[in-house]
Amino acid sequence: MYTLDIHKAERKKILKTVLVYLILSVLAVVVDNVYALFGHGVRSASMSLMFLYLLLGGALGYFLLWLIAPGVYLSKWYRLGYNLYNSGIAALTVGGFFKGILDIAGTESDYTRMFSILGWGMTAAGLVVLIVSVINCCSKSEQQRGKTI
Repeated sequence: MYTLDIHKAERKKILKTVLVYLILSVLAVVVDNVYALFGHGVRSASMSLMFLYLLLGGALGYFLLWLIAPGVYLSKWYRLGYNLYNSGIAALTVGGFFKGILDIAGTESDYTRMFSILGWGMTAAGLVVLIVSVINCCSKSEQQRGKTI
């Protein structure tokens, strides 16, 4: 009984991550609108669309992970993939915000390219580790099903 409670709590952590990403997506839209208000109505596509990293990469990505492999958190590599992926999404979002500020100011910086490269790199690495975790999780559950039959 106790282990079932632990598994329920762990499964809820993935849904909590989805909820946090949804809240951050709304916050990104609010930040963009407030910044545009104080920027005399000038907008930047990079800043206006930064919420998509959080919504599609974060909320939708983890929701799909929860649907496909709800027990993925049992994999020993899950936490590494989780941290890499979240760091990549964070770098892409902050990079979009930074690029938006520079676009509105009418200037450029090499740091925007660095945010993109590191963000996409960490996101890709995290995604690879999460996919390996899903494969690991699914193969273990298949093995356990074979033992019980």
